[in-house]
Amino acid sequence: MSVDLVVVGVGYVGLPLAAAASAAGLSVIGYDTSPAVRDALEAGRPHIPDVTPAQLKSMRANGFTTTTDPSAIASADTVVICVPTGLDPEGRPDLSAVRAAAATVSDHLRPGTLVVLESTSFPGTTDEVLRPILERHGLVAGEDFPLAYSPERIDPGNRRYGIRNTPKVVSGHTPLCAKHCAAFYGRFVETVVVAKGTREAEMAKLLENTYRYVNIALINEIAMFCERLGLDVWDVLHCAATKPFGFAPFTPGPGVGGHCIPVDPRYLLDKAHRTGARLGVVEAAREVDRAMPGYLVDRVARLLAEGGTPVAGARVLLLGVTYKADVPDTRESAALRIAAGLTALGARIAYHDPVAGAVARLGPPVADLDSAVRDSDAVVLLVPHSAYDLGHLGRNARLLLDVTGRVPGGEVQRL
Repeated sequence: MSVDLVVVGVGYVGLPLAAAASAAGLSVIGYDTSPAVRDALEAGRPHIPDVTPAQLKSMRANGFTTTTDPSAIASADTVVICVPTGLDPEGRPDLSAVRAAAATVSDHLRPGTLVVLESTSFPGTTDEVLRPILERHGLVAGEDFPLAYSPERIDPGNRRYGIRNTPKVVSGHTPLCAKHCAAFYGRFVETVVVAKGTREAEMAKLLENTYRYVNIALINEIAMFCERLGLDVWDVLHCAATKPFGFAPFTPGPGVGGHCIPVDPRYLLDKAHRTGARLGVVEAAREVDRAMPGYLVDRVARLLAEGGTPVAGARVLLLGVTYKADVPDTRESAALRIAAGLTALGARIAYHDPVAGAVARLGPPVADLDSAVRDSDAVVLLVPHSAYDLGHLGRNARLLLDVTGRVPGGEVQRL
C-alpha cells in the first residue's frame, strides 16, 4: 500500500509540511531517527510551536503516523527531505544530516518516487551531493525517479503566512522533474514558482536569508552609530519607514539568531570562497553581527558605571533568551553570547523567558519575575515576548536597557 508523502525529518520544517499536506487530504508518514520525537507525536504532543495539539489530533485522524522505521520510505509516492543543515565545530557547512538522509532514502527508493530536498544549502547540493547518493543502487535521477529541490520558507511563529499561502519555489534535476515537483506542491500550496534549475532555487533561498542578515547588520550598525551621536535610532527608523518606496524597514536587536539567518550566509560565503569569489558586503555584515553582543555587554557596563555600580558583582537580569519573540527556540541566540560576555566581566547573571523555560547553558531561570526585576542592578530586555507587561517593567526596574524599542517611558535606556 502506498502513501502520498513520507517526510524525512519532522522538526521545525518537516512537521508543518506534514500538517499542510495532511490538511489537504494527502496520506502522510513522518520518518524521524529520534524515538523521542516519534513517541511525542504518537502521544499527540507536538514538539514545535507552529503545529498545535489540535492540528496534530486532526492529522492523526487523517491517518498521519510517525515512525523510526526507514522501510516506510518504500511506500511513498513522494519523499521530502527536511533535515537540518548546520555548521560544524569550525563553523563550516555541515551536510552530514543530508548525506545520512539521502543514504537512507536510497536504500528504500523505488522507481517513480519523487524525491525533494527542502534543506537549505549552497548551490549545487541537490546535483552534487544528494543525487550521487540516491543513484548508488542503480536508479538514475530524471530517468527512473524525479529529483527536485524546493527551499523551505517556514517562519516560526508567523500567524499570517504558512505553507499554504506562502509562494513555493520549486525546481527539478530536469524540466520533467520540476513539473512533478510543481504538481506535488500544487496539491496544498496556493502559488508555485518554478525556478530555472535546482542551483537557482538553492541560491534564491540563500539570497532571501542573506538579504535579512545584511539589513539587520546595517540597522544594528546604524543603531550603534546613533548612540555615539546622541540620536534616537527608533525615531530615525520611524521617519525613514514612512517613505512608501525604496526603503524596507528593519529593526535593530541584540544580534541574529535561530537556525537560518546566522547559518545560511555561511553557506553562501563558503561557496564563494571555494570558487575564488569575494562577497564583501556579506563579510562586513558578519563582522557587525559578531560585534553586536559585545557592544551590548559594554553598554550595560557603561550604564551601570554611570549609576555608580561596577559591573563586577552587579546583578544583571536578561529578559528573553530565545532568538525571536514567542518562539521557544534558543539556537544561535545572541542572548547566550551576551550572558557569556557579562559573566566574563564578573556580573551575576539571571534570566527569565516565558516560552523557553530552563536553558542548560544558563542554569535555572528566576522563579519570581517581579522580585527579580526589583532586585537587579540592571535589567536588559532582549526579546519582547507578548507575555511581558512592558510598561510594568519600565516602572519597576532600577535600570532598564530596552533593546527592542518597545518599553514606554522617558527613564528607559534604549538601544
